[in-house]
Amino acid sequence: MKNKLNNLIQNNEDAVSPVIGVILMVAITVILAAVIGSFVFGMGAPESAPQASIKATNVTVGEGFDLVHQGGDPIDLQNDTTLTVGGDEVTISDGGDFTAGQEIYINASSTSFKEGDTARLIDNSTDQMIGSFNLR
Repeated sequence: MKNKLNNLIQNNEDAVSPVIGVILMVAITVILAAVIGSFVFGMGAPESAPQASIKATNVTVGEGFDLVHQGGDPIDLQNDTTLTVGGDEVTISDGGDFTAGQEIYINASSTSFKEGDTARLIDNSTDQMIGSFNLR
């Protein structure tokens, strides 16, 4: 009886290798699908802020300054941007598209900016800086 039992156990070991092979092939397929899926779904075009050349002119300490759009993409000053002067947020009353060649006055009397402070124009949707300039 022992010999028959040993023969039965030895004969059943032949199925172990194909089962392990199938498990490994399924695991490799799942890993490859996950890697390919992460590349396909994670490779969208990154959103970027508008690119423009902007400078501040006619700075009057305690009052305001002019912003001049020297070239580049149009900027929606009313809805898509935030202007900070010396760390304080400034409300832009002249909203709408700010395009190349335009000049607008920024009333910054509500802030305590001084000559040499930095003004930053930030795109809200991407949280990236469009322009940074010193007030002189």
